[in-house]
Amino acid sequence: MTTVQAPAGASTAATSGRTTALLLATAGFAVNFWAWALLSPLGPVYKELLGLTPLEVSILVAVPVVIGSLGRIVLGALTDRYGGRLMFAVASLLGVVPVIFLAFASSYPTLLAGGLVLGLTGATFAIGVPFVSAWFPPERRGLALGIFGMGNIGTAISGFATPWIAAQYGRPAPFLVVAVAMVAVGVAFLVIGRDAPGTRPAAEPFLTRFVTAARLRITRELAAMYALTFGGFVAFGVYLPLYLKAEYGLTTADAAARAAGFVLLATLARPVGGWLSDRMGGEKVLSAVLATVVVCAIVVSFAPVMVVATPGFLVMAAALGLGNGAVFALLGRGVPGSMVGSATGVVGAAGGLGGFLPPIVMGLIFQSTGSYAIGLMLLATMACGAFVYCWFILRRRA
Repeated sequence: MTTVQAPAGASTAATSGRTTALLLATAGFAVNFWAWALLSPLGPVYKELLGLTPLEVSILVAVPVVIGSLGRIVLGALTDRYGGRLMFAVASLLGVVPVIFLAFASSYPTLLAGGLVLGLTGATFAIGVPFVSAWFPPERRGLALGIFGMGNIGTAISGFATPWIAAQYGRPAPFLVVAVAMVAVGVAFLVIGRDAPGTRPAAEPFLTRFVTAARLRITRELAAMYALTFGGFVAFGVYLPLYLKAEYGLTTADAAARAAGFVLLATLARPVGGWLSDRMGGEKVLSAVLATVVVCAIVVSFAPVMVVATPGFLVMAAALGLGNGAVFALLGRGVPGSMVGSATGVVGAAGGLGGFLPPIVMGLIFQSTGSYAIGLMLLATMACGAFVYCWFILRRRA
């Protein structure tokens, strides 16, 4: 049997194209996620400036999350049709509009309106997954998508940088910085971005592709798992500054920095979760992750002293990051290539919605009881149920 090898130059070009695509997508995702998370670190500032209640602040920081979640369904399907290069460029450039609008918004209704449109920047996740996935073979997609998922670091950058820039140069300043970065991302995709060779646009109508992807059992299962793992990541990312300030009396800057550390650790763990899933199986990784979340959620629900709460939250952050990577390693292997965008939209929407509800629930619970314990115990209960399903059904079917 004769084996035909590709020319060395072609192999080098393919590797270079993969690297460029992955770096560009990760950077674009990070900038868009910084935009998506602009309101959360400034939540305490808006609370004092406008005299908002805890529930009103919770709604303000959660609104971009829900719009970003639902928008993933649309952007994922559009990516299957028009390709990741064009969609990433268009989404980034359009995202500049709400960012600049929010820079000068000064009332609660205008902040809510801007937050609604700003949510679309969080939907770019559904563009990046099919864009990156098409460049890599199945056995390497877990790691590649995990690296792309590190674009979550944009939330951590926002937690560190947004309050500092606002304090040093005025509240509009971080919005203007992000607007410039988003223009750079959009132009970069148009100039040097490329879709993977052989990528073909989906021919079926949007609704047909969406329904077909949603009917896949693996899509529904991973949507549930992602609602918990990524939803937990997003919920803590946006609500932890308020929680730490209320529960432990920290300053706004200190609370935002600690929340950013949570996000950073979860982000760094994401490619590790993909890498482990490529080697051990995503079902095993998810099972371990969910068991860890149960334990950590129970520990922090008792509001222990900071020396205990800090490692509790950090271990939970690492677990959630590993789980995020495992989910998309499973999706990259289990969903047909022509439907990755649509399936990512469904799974990503579930994850975003999983991050939308907890801040509102936590705000309601705290406003009613003066404690966050019930909300954290609810997280432990849901993680326990997901662990049972993953261990006894997903793992055995693998």
